[in-house]
Amino acid sequence: MRHRLYYLLPDVDSARKALDELLLRRIEARHLHFMSTTAELPPDLPEAGFLHKTDVVHGGENGMIIGAGLGLALGALIVFYFPLADNSAKAGIVLLASLIGVLFGGWAASLAAAAIPNTRLQAFYPELDKGRILLIADIPARRIQEIERFMAERHPEMRFGGEAAHIPVFP
Repeated sequence: MRHRLYYLLPDVDSARKALDELLLRRIEARHLHFMSTTAELPPDLPEAGFLHKTDVVHGGENGMIIGAGLGLALGALIVFYFPLADNSAKAGIVLLASLIGVLFGGWAASLAAAAIPNTRLQAFYPELDKGRILLIADIPARRIQEIERFMAERHPEMRFGGEAAHIPVFP
């Protein structure tokens, strides 16, 4: 299990140093992402991807919940207005309508959320607009304290932006 740590770095040189030191600490480059809103990052810094920058995941989650509820309601209405003798057919219709609602709601909401900046990073945007660089590091849970101590010792110029333990980060 990994936890996501956020660090605000003042410039590209500091970001490069942080990347090198985390790589030496055996944090893989695929678990490190940098984000800037004012300047283009150099190619040697792994840039945050589409899912980091947009609200697709959050929008999809909300759309799936709303779609499930609406699908359940639609399935119940269909069963109510078109009575069937077989109870298993009624349950199948409600289940199928709910499943279609989950899929359609998740798809439609994620399309809409693709145009919205990530709401989980909302607190960092004022600093990013000032030219700072955000480091998003996905760290194994057992090494969080070690990495936090190490980064605080080696990079006094950076600001720790917090930890997001509720985000599932896959290897």
